[in-house]
Amino acid sequence: MEMKNFTGGENPQTVGELYCSEEFTGEVHGELVFLSVINTFMSITAFLGNTLILVALRKDTSIHPPSKLQYRNLAITDLCVGIIAGPLQVAYWISVVNRRWDICYYTNLTVYFAGVTLSSVSLITLTTISVDRLLALLLGLRYRQVVTLKRTRLIAIGGWIVSVVGASTSFLNLLIFLSYQYINTAFCLVTTICAYSKIFMSLRHNQIHVQNHVVQGQSSQVNTLNKARYRKAVYSALWVQVTLVICYLPYSIVVALTPQRGMPLSTYLALQFTGTLVCLNSSLNPFLYCWKITEVRQAVKETLQQLQFYT
Repeated sequence: MEMKNFTGGENPQTVGELYCSEEFTGEVHGELVFLSVINTFMSITAFLGNTLILVALRKDTSIHPPSKLQYRNLAITDLCVGIIAGPLQVAYWISVVNRRWDICYYTNLTVYFAGVTLSSVSLITLTTISVDRLLALLLGLRYRQVVTLKRTRLIAIGGWIVSVVGASTSFLNLLIFLSYQYINTAFCLVTTICAYSKIFMSLRHNQIHVQNHVVQGQSSQVNTLNKARYRKAVYSALWVQVTLVICYLPYSIVVALTPQRGMPLSTYLALQFTGTLVCLNSSLNPFLYCWKITEVRQAVKETLQQLQFYT
């Protein structure tokens, strides 16, 4: 397919200059309308699903408070996707279809700011969860003394600050903005992979040790029960992590392969469709919480029963 100068200039300085061009987008109005419908539906499901999760987490008292805070932070970012990033993305597509280039420019800038901020917070939060699970294994009884609600809250606030500052570079310079994305993503993924690798190696070593030194009695049963609960918590967090990677990976690959100056129309469409897959992650997470976390599932059931009672 013919390459076109999609940037509208030799050296684009901001992300907003890349995606508003009547010459370039005039051929894909039908696809953008289709994506607008899909994203509208996903925004509604993300809003309803994550609102329900937040209500359920507030009621549940069995989950360790720092862990609950981490999942609430994830649910808040997914909720923001449903009420902010998703609608803004639809507004961008509609502005392109209606050739409102003034609105297109500003909505596209805002979409990038909101999208990068929320995806960065999600990635940092999941990285924090992986490190938290590793600390629970390594620290043992000292875990609750070291990983406190106050420290977890400070880390969560720090994640939001880093994400907002990083996303703000999209208003300044494209190179700085992309560098932030690559560095942040690489750091989070490497940290997460190392944490889970250490966890599974330790669990494997512990399993071999237990098999070679079987000790009968109540203390052994309690230890086995604790290990089983720990494994379940680890796998629950890992499912959420893997789902995020699956939803984000296609978009990341397309972004990495996108030329800075010229772009085929197929690449532009690939960016839009894979961006929709990123938004899908926010609708899937509530189902994962209910499926993999027993306490959340029970709290959601009780919340739904109460809603039925009031209606």
